[in-house]
This record gives sequence, structure tokens and C-alpha cells, in this order.
Amino acid sequence: MGRANKVVLAYSGGVDTSVCIPYLKQEWGVEDVITFAADLGQGDELEPIRQKALDAGASQSLVGDLIQPFIEDFAFPAIRANALYEGRYPLSTALARPLIARRLVEVAREVGADAVAHGCTGKGNDQVRFDVAIAALAPDLKVLTPAREWGMSREETIAYGERCGIPAPVSKKSPYSIDLNLLGRSIEAGPLEDPMVAPPEEVFAITSPMSETPDAAEDVEIVFDAGNPVAINGQNLDPVAMIREANRLAGSHGIGRLDMIENRVVGIKSREIYETPGLLLLIQAHQELESLTLAADVLRSKRQLEMQWADLVYQGLWFGPLKDALDGFMDRTQQHVNGVVRLRLHKGNATVIGRGSIRSSLYVPEMASYGSEDTFDHRAAEGFIYIWGLPTRLWAASQRTSS
Repeated sequence: MGRANKVVLAYSGGVDTSVCIPYLKQEWGVEDVITFAADLGQGDELEPIRQKALDAGASQSLVGDLIQPFIEDFAFPAIRANALYEGRYPLSTALARPLIARRLVEVAREVGADAVAHGCTGKGNDQVRFDVAIAALAPDLKVLTPAREWGMSREETIAYGERCGIPAPVSKKSPYSIDLNLLGRSIEAGPLEDPMVAPPEEVFAITSPMSETPDAAEDVEIVFDAGNPVAINGQNLDPVAMIREANRLAGSHGIGRLDMIENRVVGIKSREIYETPGLLLLIQAHQELESLTLAADVLRSKRQLEMQWADLVYQGLWFGPLKDALDGFMDRTQQHVNGVVRLRLHKGNATVIGRGSIRSSLYVPEMASYGSEDTFDHRAAEGFIYIWGLPTRLWAASQRTSS
């Protein structure tokens, strides 16, 4: 069943993507499978993963360091957009997919492949994100999806791999499905599929349990320039170092755990556990600074568009026209988001305790004060209220007349 001659496969080193290699060759007649594994700061040793792909039959096994573009080109725009899917999830996994898809297309062009492939299943979100992103970037490339079509159970997939020389997992298999990158972890499956079961402590890895968090609160100051976080506690940090330090600070205080029922793109609900300490901390601080530096009408409009931006990213439409247009709005608003936010971290909570901006603050103390320095013209309020309330009074009068 030859669908392509040369294929670039998005590779993670897991059972599904490993089995994809012989399956593509033996069942679909692909002559040449080249794998690509992305380093997104997950901390895994990628050399064994690279070798595993070669052992499974790949002609080339490529590894790409995508950490810097992941943070600069995907995470930081999400912070500027305060992107929280369904008001809670900061898209730590979703943000990685268009980047991987973009690099897959680039590799396919470099090696002269006529198709790309991934190991996503038929009811997950990632299949949508990969397929749509690749179609937007390279509509001429075929997209092969063996795991969506082979119809094998987990046990059958492992057995197929063993027949092809791919060793079965030797350690006791975790019941959880985990995705990890520098922005956080997502955990699902196993006992977590029962929404009434509390997540056991064993599923968490980058946030401390409450029993191990410091008894004393810790205050942190985060500086933003044009909407981007640039310093923590007086130390200027590059984007990657910024995320690492935010993860460390928030995670040590048990901040960043989410347990939510999530609406997937394909129409089903799933129970998801996330750990995203640094990203949630930075978004919270950024939201607070915007309350100080953006005009009321801009702020209200942006809050509505933020939801749309997050939905588009979650739904795999990073490279679509609406996302592109919304980016223009987001970028324009961020020119004035400059200043510092102080937060107190303690026992799973980050509480804003201060905010300031020398360049961009719209808070005028003399106008807000009730003291002797008050410069607000109280007498002007009467005329304002008369005009403001006129439509209500006219409506009320008409109701009395009609009754």
C-alpha cells in the first residue's frame, strides 16, 4: 500500500511512534522513513531516542533543539495574550505542536520527502493540530497517520513491535499518559479517567506537595517590557532562563497544578491534569500589569479576544488568518505593557501585592486619592450622571406611561 516513497515521522521514542517505522515500511510500502525528535526542554536524554529510531528501521534519525523558538515564538506570545483555554489551561502542550509541525515541513523540504507522518490517535487534539498546521504550511505534502488507522490495541501494538525487533517496555508500565516540555506537564489516562478520583501525588513532578512547600511566604518581582517578562527579582533573564526560573519559584511553592474537565476539539470531554507553574505565574503577573497600563475599553476588548486566541491555538489554527489578525491586535496593545508586578508565593497561591509602571501607568494618584491632594472635579459628576442616566430615565418614564 505505497502512499509515499520518503516520509519524515514526528518521533517521541514511545511505543506508537516506534512501531510507526516498520508499519509504514511493511504495511504501506514506504521505502524511506526519517524520524525527527524535538527537544523542547523536556530534559530527556535524546541520544537513546535517536538510536532507538535507527534500531526500529529509520534510515535517518534527526534531533532538533527547538527550545529557544518554543519560548520566544510561542510561549511569549501566549503570555502577551494571557492565553488560558476555557479560562484555566495555559496551552503548554498545544503551543508545541505548530512548532513541531513547522520543523517537520522544513525537514521534509530539506530531505526531499513527499510526506510527513505522526503517531497521534483518532480522538486526541494533537492529530488536529498537526494535520491542520501541515496543510497550512505545505498543502502538497501527504500526511500519514498510521496509529489513527491501524486499529490495534496497546497490547497488539507492542506485540507488533516485538515481531519487528522493537523491545517491549521492560519496566512496569505507568497507567498514565504524560507529555512534558519546558512549559509544563500534562497527565491523563489510567485511574484519572474517573473524574471523581483525586490525582495521586505520584503524578506530579515539577510542583511540590503542600507538605514540602516553605512555611514562609516568598515575595517575587517580575519586570515586563512591551508585554514580555524580562527580569525576576532584579535579575535580567533571557526567555528560556525566565521560564526555568519562574518554574522553579512557583513550583517550589506548589503553584501551578490544574485538574479540569476539558472540551477536546473532536467533541468529547476529557479529564486532564496539568503542571504549569511558571507559565501560570507569568500570565497572572502580566494580567495585573495590563490592568494598570491599558485603557478600560482596550482591556475589555482584549479580554474577549484572548479567549478567541486561546481557542484558536487549542484547536490547531495557529497558522490561520484569524490568529494572524489577532496577533496584530495583541502586539499593538503590548507596546504600553511596561512595569513591575510583585507577588507573594505561599502554599499553592500567588497573590499580587504590588504593581507599578514609570513609563506606562494610567493610574493617577492625584485623581484617585481621597486626601487633600485630590484633583478630581467632583462638581462635574452631576452633569455626567444626568447624561449617562438619561436613557434609563426615558425608558422608565415610557414604562410608567404605557402601564
